[in-house]
Amino acid sequence: MRRAALGLYTYLEFFLSVFGFLPLMAGATLLHRNDAGRRVRGRWMRRFGRFTSRLTPLWDFSVGGTAPADVMQRAYVVVSNHESVADPFLLSWLPFDMRFIAKEEIFRLPLLGWMMKLGGDIPLKRGDKESVERMREACRATLEAGVPVMMFPEGTRSPDGELLPFRDGAFQLAIEAQVPVLPVAVAGTRQCRPKGSLWFGQARARVRMLEPIPTSGMTLADLPRLREEVRARIDVAVRGLRAELGLSGARQSG
Repeated sequence: MRRAALGLYTYLEFFLSVFGFLPLMAGATLLHRNDAGRRVRGRWMRRFGRFTSRLTPLWDFSVGGTAPADVMQRAYVVVSNHESVADPFLLSWLPFDMRFIAKEEIFRLPLLGWMMKLGGDIPLKRGDKESVERMREACRATLEAGVPVMMFPEGTRSPDGELLPFRDGAFQLAIEAQVPVLPVAVAGTRQCRPKGSLWFGQARARVRMLEPIPTSGMTLADLPRLREEVRARIDVAVRGLRAELGLSGARQSG
């Protein structure tokens, strides 16, 4: 009964927060429509993520690690493992600006899709070459403006907590732009909103920033090594976070 009541409250505060933030984000979009990096618009989206996740008593989020000293002045390609639809809410607590790459279908949703558009996040339709190229152009413009982009290289949420193989896209982008890769690891968010569930769960979740990996001088021949190095670092960090949070093994219940 308590969980149901808290779940209903979380839905209510989420939708009320959306309606409160939408006009503010629309105003920011209008005022900063010529900003190639969408920095200010993205800040509003991240504020929304922090605000609504702070209001629910079901979620307890924390951040660890140290952000690069120059992350507010230069571009990075940020990559993270993907456990849950709650991941972006946790990642909004990271102390720097960024634009997310997300499935095009999410942008079509009422309310949340509108917010993502206003926030300047970047849509991607898998398997569509034109969509991929538009995404890459938006990413290049963002990086040239000195704003990081955020990608989930697994491409989808892990069904059981095990890290899936990483795809090449984020690492190709980083090498071509000659910008560092910033790995981050998340743990605990599967309990926030398990895959396939419409209900919220009570959870402690944590994100940890890892050491950035420079790509200066790398070519596409270095891509497999870079991809696997980042994956290995995130895998180790995720397992460490789960131990700290008291989550047993690689698999997580829920």
